[in-house]
Amino acid sequence: MKKLFLTAFLFCVAVTGIQAQKYALVDMEYILKNIPAYERANEQLNQQSKRWQAEVDEIVAEAESLYKKYQSESAFLSDEQRVQREEEILAKEKEASELKRAYFGPQGEFYKKRESLMAPIQDEIYTAVKEICEAKKYSMVIDRASAVSIIYASPAIDISGEVLTKLGYSE
Repeated sequence: MKKLFLTAFLFCVAVTGIQAQKYALVDMEYILKNIPAYERANEQLNQQSKRWQAEVDEIVAEAESLYKKYQSESAFLSDEQRVQREEEILAKEKEASELKRAYFGPQGEFYKKRESLMAPIQDEIYTAVKEICEAKKYSMVIDRASAVSIIYASPAIDISGEVLTKLGYSE
């Protein structure tokens, strides 16, 4: 009985070893750096971000200017005028804060713009990786650029170059 159990156990271990899974690595930073559309999208995002930040900075500067003017004139203002000026300053600061949130918040314009520019590139990369995996029977692909837990990986299993070739960007 023990021999039968041991034989069955060894058979299961051997079958599991035969059906070993294949893994591959990709370096998304390397792939994205070699795709011109990604660089153009990043440049568009940077330019738009600078324009939006300039708008926010302009309103912040207006609020600061109002505050400085208020400080210099506060001694000559009536209580009613002080309250009015303070409300103007607070309204300007609130406007700047709301604009910043509208542009750069979690669901802001920057996020939407980034999503619209990057999604097609990411989809194209995913499709190329999927096709390579299906052709070469890889079970899993790990992004070497973001996987902190990888200590060592053989360069032989890195398919980043193949992904670029599949996308039409040869090295």
